[in-house]
Amino acid sequence: MPRVFALFLITTMVLGAQTPADTTFYAVAYIEVMPASRGAAVAAFRQYRAASGKDDGFVRFELFEQAGRAAHFSIIETWANQKALEAHAAAPHTKDWRGKIDQIRLSDYDQRPYKTLSLGSPSPTNDDTTYVISHVDIGGQGTNAAQLLRGLAETSRKENGNLRFDVLQHAARANHFTVIEAWRNQRALDAHAAAAHTRQYRDSLNPITGSPLDERIYKVAE
Repeated sequence: MPRVFALFLITTMVLGAQTPADTTFYAVAYIEVMPASRGAAVAAFRQYRAASGKDDGFVRFELFEQAGRAAHFSIIETWANQKALEAHAAAPHTKDWRGKIDQIRLSDYDQRPYKTLSLGSPSPTNDDTTYVISHVDIGGQGTNAAQLLRGLAETSRKENGNLRFDVLQHAARANHFTVIEAWRNQRALDAHAAAAHTRQYRDSLNPITGSPLDERIYKVAE
């Protein structure tokens, strides 16, 4: 085997070993419950998370509550792969969770599957941490939406006060995205909103969106 080809083959194998495919899978859900049942919903979620933590492929569950709108929740489940999520969906504790929520909900349990588009390394949060969860719906075909969102994420992670900036892409509808942001406090979020790259992103996004940008502020619900 020629020496140059052998070196190329070894280099390719090493690089391939360093960059395995990201199989992480997510379930993003939204639910509104009766205000008087808020505490019951949080307690049921804790039980659900504790039981789910024993499932194969469990990574983490997060419960967020919309700021200024008590009992409006967003739930983000992170799994090692799609197979783990599918097995979990059939588990008794999952059915028990959904049964409890069905008794107190005001809206449908809107859950959708996602995969990773751009993921950073999260930083420690605090009591003042402000979260933003956005749904981005792209209407135009053949657009550079994924590239646009990756660029926003990469630049925003470098901002002072950013603790997390993740972009997920719908597993079945490639034109739908969920963006999860965490900022040290409201002041850091305000600075990000006014930043040149954020305004440029919004200007580029506007012509290709299929619906208005759905951007909401949340706090951890526990």
